[in-house]
Amino acid sequence: MDDQDVIREFLIESSENLARLDNEIVDLERRPKDAELLGSIFRTVHTIKGTCGFLGFSILEAITHEGETILSQLRAGERGVSGDLISLVLEVIDATRAILNEIEHTASEGTNQYPDLIRRLQMMAGSVGSESPEASRSTPVAPSAFDPEPHLAVADSAIRVDVTLLDKLMNLVGELVLARNQILQYNTLNEDSSLNATSQRLNLITTELQEGVMKTRMQPIGVVWNKLPRVVRDIAYSLGKQIRIEMDGEATELDKTIIEAIKDPLTHLVRNCCDHGIERPEIRTRAGKPAQGRILLRAYHEGGQVNIEINDDGGGIDVNRIRHRAVEKGIIRAEQAERMGERESLALIFHPGFSTAEQVTNVSGRGVGMDVVKSNIEKIGGLVDVSSRVGEGATVRLKIPLTLAIIPGLVVTSGGERFVIPQVSLLELIRLEGSGKQIEHVHGTPVYRRRGSLLP
Repeated sequence: MDDQDVIREFLIESSENLARLDNEIVDLERRPKDAELLGSIFRTVHTIKGTCGFLGFSILEAITHEGETILSQLRAGERGVSGDLISLVLEVIDATRAILNEIEHTASEGTNQYPDLIRRLQMMAGSVGSESPEASRSTPVAPSAFDPEPHLAVADSAIRVDVTLLDKLMNLVGELVLARNQILQYNTLNEDSSLNATSQRLNLITTELQEGVMKTRMQPIGVVWNKLPRVVRDIAYSLGKQIRIEMDGEATELDKTIIEAIKDPLTHLVRNCCDHGIERPEIRTRAGKPAQGRILLRAYHEGGQVNIEINDDGGGIDVNRIRHRAVEKGIIRAEQAERMGERESLALIFHPGFSTAEQVTNVSGRGVGMDVVKSNIEKIGGLVDVSSRVGEGATVRLKIPLTLAIIPGLVVTSGGERFVIPQVSLLELIRLEGSGKQIEHVHGTPVYRRRGSLLP
């Protein structure tokens, strides 16, 4: 393996470790006495520091060395966990991620040596003028501080495959499915007994192959959700709020293309819950609520689709305020607002330029976001719905397809042309029996009378 391969493996492994670290560090703030969690964080940072030292990435080594020093003090019980300490360690993770990105694109660490971050880390650790990272590399590490065996287990049970290769395989399987369908159709029309057994066998194998290749593209939604505890923690800290995030159904799987498409919409919805939904602790306390707010993410399969719910126990959405704000911004007229029901009023939050924020902040207030969420979800064939109860919270529901690679459909013929209707769009199939006596004509249009209702 040449140097480029070694660096590539280092970048991939470090990126995976950082994604896990974000979550673990946020968890540490809630569970400061969890020795196993702290040990996992320490080992991960130690691994990154050791490898970047071996590869000659001195800036990254210096930053992770100072971060490791603080984590070492935590493990030894020399200091306690605080909000400022957690924020500083998260800065180490952000700087590490930025340097890794620079290495990936330029093959170097860049020119930023992060002197301010290193100085603050040294002040936090009380280690200004302590031994340098070069000196610490020669210090032997106790077996308990670094145990490589669990990493080996993962490496032995999985391999990394380029996404472009999976896409190519998916396209080939799609072509095979089409060829299979043609053979089955030919066999149906010609009743070729000699071909029947072979075509049925081909049908079975193709179906299993299609399902297998599709599974290689599936990822748990937890891949996206794992980044959200860090987002919630940072926003809550900056707004002076107390918020916890809970997740149910993180193992629910979707196609990789869907995962990528919903990443930004989900992040924006969670940010909105933190900023607009969850109240400040003193307001919640006066209302008889716990000081700490809660955001619940829930995902589950239903009817060939994935349902995702983002729920908060905040103040809810005041539809009167929504209507008033919409009139102020010229989105609707005052007489329209008076006639609008609750569902129509809530839908106004998805209008471009709409916001209830009184001032623009780095979190929200510009009126861009919810309209983008709606358009991005609809681009992949999904739906967005919102419900709310004032004083109790709000829920946003997303309905999205499992995959865009292959979509089951019903083929229908009309007027000499063939059409395909996606199965997820079908509500019911009705068979017309007999001579068609159920067919009536209303204003010249044939309709089917069923259970007192008319269907065109």
